Amino acid sequence: MRPCHAQSYPETAQSELDTLRYFHIYGIMESKSVIVALEALAQDHRLAVFRALVQAGRGGLTPTYLGDKLGLPAPTLSFHLAQLKHAGLIAATRDGRSLTYTANYDVMRAVIAFLTENCCAGGSCAVTKPKEKSCEPSARARRRA
Repeated sequence: MRPCHAQSYPETAQSELDTLRYFHIYGIMESKSVIVALEALAQDHRLAVFRALVQAGRGGLTPTYLGDKLGLPAPTLSFHLAQLKHAGLIAATRDGRSLTYTANYDVMRAVIAFLTENCCAGGSCAVTKPKEKSCEPSARARRRA
């Protein structure tokens, strides 16, 4: 039972606060929080929404832009945004009547840190970025042309 003087938060807000508080205190997420984040990302549309928000940077994107970019109807997009927000992967800011969604980079980094914490049997290794594909045609393709 919660004491009378404790402030009441909606369940999703409390969940986000618990995740951030745990991360802030211990520097690493617990398994349950990681599972919730990975469950949220384990769906095509939600993964596409999250990736679009990560690519957009700190400025974020509006639901209208996201819906148009990804070809999602407003109710479907709203559902997926709510799932990502519940997992703590995104945040919404309101400016008057408009909403802007942004990726929560701290939680994203914490999930990645959790997944790679004991990487390479404790040896030192670096997670490397895959080689970027060039827009230039390959030598073989140029010879064919």
